[in-house]
Amino acid sequence: VQLQASGGGLVQAGGSLRLSCAASGRTFSSYAMGWFRQAPGKEREFVAAITWSGGYPHYEESVKGRFTISRDNAKNTGYLQMNSLKPEDTAIYYCAAEPISGRYYLAQEKYRYWGQGTLVTVSS
Repeated sequence: VQLQASGGGLVQAGGSLRLSCAASGRTFSSYAMGWFRQAPGKEREFVAAITWSGGYPHYEESVKGRFTISRDNAKNTGYLQMNSLKPEDTAIYYCAAEPISGRYYLAQEKYRYWGQGTLVTVSS
């Protein structure tokens, strides 16, 4: 499966963005999906993940209550809705996918398929 992330941009603190992850090449509905981010000078970290069916979303603690992961398998697209953005959310955001049923992974090394990343910049 090929993944294409989009939707990043520059936003003021407190604003919102919705990232999209468009999949092609394989049946996206059979893949768990995750979002990761890499801030300047830092390691890439887990943000959120969801099962192939869209169930059991899981979030990194700092984004709980602000970010929502979802997917539309009919459109072969996953989403990350980001509200109440903070300057510390500034990073390149990556979507990832792995063919697994009924679960997802938190560890990035478990995901074989990655999008190219989209930059989110939150100004204070």
